[in-house]
Amino acid sequence: MDTKAAIIALMSVWGVGTCATLPATAQDADDTTEDATDTIGESENPLLNKVWVRADADPSLPGPMQIFLGDGTLVSDSCWETYRLSKWQQVSDSAISWDEDGMTINADIASVSDSELVLNLKLGEEVQEQRFTVAEVPYVCPDMVK
Repeated sequence: MDTKAAIIALMSVWGVGTCATLPATAQDADDTTEDATDTIGESENPLLNKVWVRADADPSLPGPMQIFLGDGTLVSDSCWETYRLSKWQQVSDSAISWDEDGMTINADIASVSDSELVLNLKLGEEVQEQRFTVAEVPYVCPDMVK
């Protein structure tokens, strides 16, 4: 899944452009062979190309989500703030890092499966556990109290 497809998928989650959405697996016929060779190995990594929604989020700030794309782009979003595109990398089988506001965030992958992700973020001396599940489709953010 490339960045363009991720943005379309994200916009679909938001409910934007629902009249002109494409299936999540749509590809241009010309790109099929090239994409097939690019994604070998990506399909083996359960972290990639899924919308991960925080399971342990603050109820007053719902919907924080992360999408780790195979091209090294991290899409971060929530129901209460705008999305962010960052560079990320898998440092080892059990560690990832990404850039956030000029700082490198390091995280250990405590566990990852097809439906659940647990990260231990190293924030200075503090370690913060974050739990995620794969977003259910359709997903609509709740109305925010104004």
